[in-house]
Amino acid sequence: MKKSFFKFLAKINKAVLPSYSKKGLDLAKASKVQMAIIGWRVFVTKNAID
Repeated sequence: MKKSFFKFLAKINKAVLPSYSKKGLDLAKASKVQMAIIGWRVFVTKNAID
């Protein structure tokens, strides 16, 4: 149940949230909001894979 929920959430994230890696964002210059989005995407992806 948990894994399927995170897979669904990962699909929503991919459609809604921006991809900073494609934009070439420098992590040292990222704002706090951008870092929070990156962290959220990492958390969801990690839980979808496990």
